[in-house]
Amino acid sequence: MGASLPTKEANLFKLIVKSYETKQYKKGLKAADAILKKFPDHGETLSMKGLTLNCMDRKTEAYELVRLGVKNDIKSHVCWHVLGLLYRSDREYREAIKCYRNALRIDPDNLEILRDLSLLQAQMRDLSGFVETRQQLLTLKPNHRMNWIGFAVSQHLNANASKAVEILEAYEGTLEDDYPPENELIEHTEMILYKVSLLEESGSFDKALEELRKKQPKIVDKLSYKEQEVSLLSKLGHLEEATKLYRVLLSMNPDNYRYYEGLQKCLGLYSECGQYSSDQIEKLNALYQSLSEQYTRSSAVKRIPLDFLQDENFKEAVANYIKPLLTKGVPSLFSDLSSLYDHPRKPDILEQLVVEMEHSIRTTGSYPGSDVKEPPSTLLWTLFFLAQHYDKRSQYDVAICKIDEAIAHTPTVIDLYSVKSRIMKHAGDLTAAAALADEARGMDLADRYINSECVKRMLQADQVPLAEKTAVLFTKEGDQLNNLHDMQCMWYDLASGDSYFRQGDLGRALKKFLAVEKHYADISEDQFDFHSYCLRKMTLRSYVDMLKFQDRLHSFPYFHKAAIRAIRCYLKLHDSPKSTAEEDEMSKLAPAQKKKIKKQKKAEARAKKEAESKSEESTAGGASKSGKRNVKPVDPDPHGQKLIQVEEPMAEASKYLRLLQTHSPNSLETHLLSFEVNMRKQKIIRAFQAVKQLLILDAENPDSHRSLVKFFLKTGSASAPTTAAEKLRWSFLEAERPSISQLQNKSLMEANKEFLGRHEDSLVHRAAYAEMLYLLDPSKKTEAIKIIEDSTNKVVQTNGAPGPAREWKLKDCIAIHKLLDTVLLDSEAAARWKSRCAEYFPCSTHFEGKRSSVMPDSVYNSSRKSNENGDMPNHPMGQTELSDGQLSLKNLSIST
Repeated sequence: MGASLPTKEANLFKLIVKSYETKQYKKGLKAADAILKKFPDHGETLSMKGLTLNCMDRKTEAYELVRLGVKNDIKSHVCWHVLGLLYRSDREYREAIKCYRNALRIDPDNLEILRDLSLLQAQMRDLSGFVETRQQLLTLKPNHRMNWIGFAVSQHLNANASKAVEILEAYEGTLEDDYPPENELIEHTEMILYKVSLLEESGSFDKALEELRKKQPKIVDKLSYKEQEVSLLSKLGHLEEATKLYRVLLSMNPDNYRYYEGLQKCLGLYSECGQYSSDQIEKLNALYQSLSEQYTRSSAVKRIPLDFLQDENFKEAVANYIKPLLTKGVPSLFSDLSSLYDHPRKPDILEQLVVEMEHSIRTTGSYPGSDVKEPPSTLLWTLFFLAQHYDKRSQYDVAICKIDEAIAHTPTVIDLYSVKSRIMKHAGDLTAAAALADEARGMDLADRYINSECVKRMLQADQVPLAEKTAVLFTKEGDQLNNLHDMQCMWYDLASGDSYFRQGDLGRALKKFLAVEKHYADISEDQFDFHSYCLRKMTLRSYVDMLKFQDRLHSFPYFHKAAIRAIRCYLKLHDSPKSTAEEDEMSKLAPAQKKKIKKQKKAEARAKKEAESKSEESTAGGASKSGKRNVKPVDPDPHGQKLIQVEEPMAEASKYLRLLQTHSPNSLETHLLSFEVNMRKQKIIRAFQAVKQLLILDAENPDSHRSLVKFFLKTGSASAPTTAAEKLRWSFLEAERPSISQLQNKSLMEANKEFLGRHEDSLVHRAAYAEMLYLLDPSKKTEAIKIIEDSTNKVVQTNGAPGPAREWKLKDCIAIHKLLDTVLLDSEAAARWKSRCAEYFPCSTHFEGKRSSVMPDSVYNSSRKSNENGDMPNHPMGQTELSDGQLSLKNLSIST
């Protein structure tokens, strides 16, 4: 241990280490001070005192002491190890790894440092280093099971499954014949199944099956055994055995969809795309009929045939499926069947069938062709299903009519108000949707899901203060909005960020979007503790699955949405910077002076940040004398003002863009934003690469067309290249242009005209053509507007529906209204478009439709005003019924 200490002080040093391990920090500090009183330059004591202070949230002092300890005793592995622990606690893993490596140069066989290093290498995916460290640990302590398993896992993660199998076999060779004892059966089972999965991954299916069957007596997890066995049999082509085993598994769990899929594959009756020949459909139908006779209570065996049956067979099967569920009153029935709406003819059959049921129940009180009288609630749930059906098909007037009838039938069913709220949202009346969601919430104040749905509707209606008051009803007392953050409530962050963005509050919007990115960083950090836990508990298959999940963490939807929205905020900041007198003065300076001033500002900002962190820590230090960690400090920037004062918005946008390009390369939005960012940064080649990716993913998308035209218009109108780099870029673009089929031997105007010719009946494509026509030739503004106004909103053919369904979507019409007003700059055309769309979307608040809540006589409008006055929502632990004075919407209907 570095510089030696007398016996008394050496015992005190051991006490410091023990106090740190048992979290008795005050006791450890006292012992450290006693040593330092006699030996003020003792490096290891200084380091341990710093480590103790770090646990008491006195980070600045901690770093100063530990660095001083390293300086005083640079050849002590303890000092380097402690500095590594300090960096690790602040998630600076690369710096921590450097410190551990320095410690190992001094003490290369220190098991504790090697273990800590291996954890960091697994966290940072330094897989070759991870293998090396785990091998060293095994060499030093070969009688420890965890070292064998850790070395095998490291080889597996390093894409060497066969080597991992050899290591596990070598470990098994050290075990006695009667191993494992009773208390280690589960861990040994996991090891065997992990070894079999490694053999399967390496392609040794025969060997894997042999190993599995050989070790069967020692495997206590019989379900996993059967699932692994049937997987191997299928891959080996032993389909008859696999079929029998799948039937055994189905007898154990007849609602597991994976078993049915596996059985179909074994029988040669499975298609990835869901397309089957008539012969295959006949065989599948026979298979599922026999299975349904065997498993009469299984819902899966009745639901799966609906995906492949056609026409009359489908109609009969779906009728048999939905009748008992409508009688029982299952609210999730429509969600269960929603995937059928992707099939071309099935929605029409469903509509015809359920409308017939509705008519029969009204007239006879029973289903068609049945004498059994249905309870009154059957009509309610039939209307409930039809309302969602018409909502799915964008027939909002009919959907509202059906749901209103259902509410009049039984006004106390909460699901009716939730669905009506969803219909009103789709119809474009967000205020009414929020009011209805609040009505549903008031009917069951203890239901967190309904409360959350209400909050979401309020945020969509930009009622942020009321949404916050409602959301915190289900959080702990105290700093309730921070509790929402601690719960990683990402849907709330995204919805509130969207609302702030719509209202132009970029600071708060960015604050919310970046909070989602922070949640993902925390989720990634959370894996750290499992690197040692999973090896110790032998949950090896789950551990490897978790690591694979973490590797694709940033490809999940919430992060994708948050990153896209954050980039859009930075684009807006870049396009609309706040001009100040100081900036005006800067613009007059020479480039060298500008550079110098920018450096000074950056240095000042760094100094200010360090001063703020020190002041925060000193405040924390005063409150942590008890030795316990403090509560989190108050957010110094609750409204995100510092976030919008960033000097280079495009640099921040590029940071999130790189993550999107890595984890969401097949998303159109990723490359669309790449084009926008790189055009603003004058990165012409990167912008061109983004355009090419857009054309590869979807060449006929309106945004792809816009990007293509904008790019070549920008590069074509640029001044002649002067530098060698510019000439190289321009020669590259000239060479690449012929490879783009849309521009071969065509001008941009001709390419734009051809684009219209391919999509004359599409509103969004006509709008893209008009926008690009105006961009290419501003004198053709009138023609561009006429192209949009001449678009026809065709009626979609439906199976005798009571209301028309049209092609145009509300969000597209809103986007075109903004295009006419803000891009084409024609307020009269925008007013005409608004008036026209108000007829198509009478509930839309954007177009001020005659049945929307913006109309003066709307009850939803009066409800919104009362909410804006700051009325507090009911608390879940308070009253459970509506008070006499509370607005009730249950008997309201919108006439069609």
